[in-house]
Amino acid sequence: MADIDEIFTRKDMTFEEAVSYFKERVPVTAAKFYAIAEEYRGLAFTVSGYTKAQMLKRFYDELLAAMEEGNTLSEFRANMNEFLEAEGYEGLDPLQADNIFRTNIQTAYNVGHYEQMTDPDVMQLRPYWMYDAVNDSHTRPSHLAMDGKVFPADSPIWDTWFPPNGFRCRCTVRTLSKRQVEQRGLKVETSFPAVAPDPHFSSNPAKVRFEPDMKDYPEPLVKAYQNREKERMGV
Repeated sequence: MADIDEIFTRKDMTFEEAVSYFKERVPVTAAKFYAIAEEYRGLAFTVSGYTKAQMLKRFYDELLAAMEEGNTLSEFRANMNEFLEAEGYEGLDPLQADNIFRTNIQTAYNVGHYEQMTDPDVMQLRPYWMYDAVNDSHTRPSHLAMDGKVFPADSPIWDTWFPPNGFRCRCTVRTLSKRQVEQRGLKVETSFPAVAPDPHFSSNPAKVRFEPDMKDYPEPLVKAYQNREKERMGV
């Protein structure tokens, strides 16, 4: 799997499907985020420890800049820390910045990847998907248990086990043709595994669209969301 830094820090490349997905996300407070039904959380956006709408909006803008303009993790952290410290907050430590940056960008990347994988022509030529975990000391046991498992592309397993399946998850899904499955002697699974994704990561963000209750949101955020929806719908 390509490293996130390679995917999103090239100034000459924008992963359009990923950017399109991220633009649909709505900044919400952590309290609202965890009140949302789990299957819709993929299109909400929050950062633990921050509750003010303008703070969440700045996080959102900096992450979007990473995808659209190729800003690096270091640039993200520096820009956020300058803003946070000016507002009287402590800056992000390296681990916190890395967690926020990688989890959100990996989610957007995998949603964009899903949109490509589910193209009808691709589905016809490559009707099987294989879960691919990174086999090293940082891989979680539940994710490692899924590594190499093959399911039909239209299996409901992908409603639950489509990466990221946890904070800083590095897993991905690969497409396979029928010939590849046969040549490699791979088993096509038909039953759900006993293991489960990490808490709050058991849904496929590419398959749902979040419709928030905006009545308690600041007016600028409501207008921004409404304008974005109009753009998405071509109104």
